[in-house]
Amino acid sequence: MGRTSKDKRDVYYRLAKENGWRARSAFKLLQLDEEFQLFQGVKRAVDLCAAPGSWSQVLSQKVGGQSSGQVVAVDLQAMAPLAGVIQIQGDITQLSTAKEIIKHFEGCPADLVVCDGAPDVTGLHDVDEYMQAQLLLAALNIATHVLKLGGCFVAKIFRGRDVSLLYSQLRVFFSSVLCAKPKSSRNSSIEAFAVCRGYDPPEGFIPDLTRPLLDHSYDLDFNQLEGPTRIIVPFVTCGDLSAYDSDRSYPLDLEDGSEYRYTPPTQPPISPPYQEACKLKKNGQLAKEVFPQDCSINRIDKLPQPLTVPHCLTLLAPKVEDNEMNCSSKHVKICSNTRSNTTESCCPSEQPEAGLRSLPA
Repeated sequence: MGRTSKDKRDVYYRLAKENGWRARSAFKLLQLDEEFQLFQGVKRAVDLCAAPGSWSQVLSQKVGGQSSGQVVAVDLQAMAPLAGVIQIQGDITQLSTAKEIIKHFEGCPADLVVCDGAPDVTGLHDVDEYMQAQLLLAALNIATHVLKLGGCFVAKIFRGRDVSLLYSQLRVFFSSVLCAKPKSSRNSSIEAFAVCRGYDPPEGFIPDLTRPLLDHSYDLDFNQLEGPTRIIVPFVTCGDLSAYDSDRSYPLDLEDGSEYRYTPPTQPPISPPYQEACKLKKNGQLAKEVFPQDCSINRIDKLPQPLTVPHCLTLLAPKVEDNEMNCSSKHVKICSNTRSNTTESCCPSEQPEAGLRSLPA
């Protein structure tokens, strides 16, 4: 796929490069803010799974641009520096990462925690939904360490078969839970975002990253997750209906009639996992290695014009009475070749029955 065709296919991909965003996902957070006013009164924000940094860019402009605003970005991978953003290269499942976040905030909790992280999808929906659910719970777990009472938590979620269990878990810690689908998110994707407001943990709850959240210790009756009493979370679409459609292809012609010019990405990835594979492919070393024992070389392969391999079919002749041969049925092998069609019986001493004829190749 060429550069021009990719730009034409996804308008938000093109707009992200033209507007200086590191990824098209920046529009998702902007549209969520238009609907829920996420940044109102926020002075300290945390971006989990931040690389390549598009959501951190939005936070740095909406929160970090204030005189007292602070933004902390956390990711396992290295990320290019951003003005007004403090970066932590760490694991969100480790207590040391939570302590370092609080240290940068000088002991104060965060007002907003966002997470746009997602696993490498496999195409197996059940596996992908499970991995995304575990990532969301890990983000929620560390958010219980750094989020203030009444704070807001926004995380990506895959709307699968067991999504009600996640909604119920979120309702344990937040007074309001909504499922939002931004306009820039493709309709063909099961991706959505859980917008949780009013952080209010259960009485006596002690955050612990070593203990999973999905257990029976918070007076949650899991039998209520089925039937008409299950927790139903409102679904909200974000973004103006007149905005660009993420599933539509738009022409490259500009409104002013000027010629379109390709815009490179704002910030290429730093040491991505696929970097070594791209290097091998460029040098022609990514092709599948063929061993001599895997392919048979015969006389036909050495001929200038390879011959067609004969196709052999087996017919079961109808049952006939033959006292002399004492045979109730005969198997006739019919071999077709490109040069001639021959008919022979299974037994060399026998001839084919009358009425049997060779089939076309």
